[in-house]
Amino acid sequence: MVCDDVKRIVYFYLDGQLGEQKKTAINSHLKGCRSCDDRVVISRRLRLFISRRLGPHSAPARLRTRIQESFASLRRPTAGL
Repeated sequence: MVCDDVKRIVYFYLDGQLGEQKKTAINSHLKGCRSCDDRVVISRRLRLFISRRLGPHSAPARLRTRIQESFASLRRPTAGL
């Protein structure tokens, strides 16, 4: 694995969405590449910071309703076509 590969899939790696083979390849690369390891550490810290700042908030009920209504209108067949 090369640095460009790591840059492309680092977020999948941090989300735990990679198979064992790719995860092992990235871990191996990170052990030998200080630049990529630093990038992963910074990305991990940034994600943690953002998740702590945002907390468990969700969208207001009114916004959720508007979004659901918009999706429902997209599913309805258009009259006259």
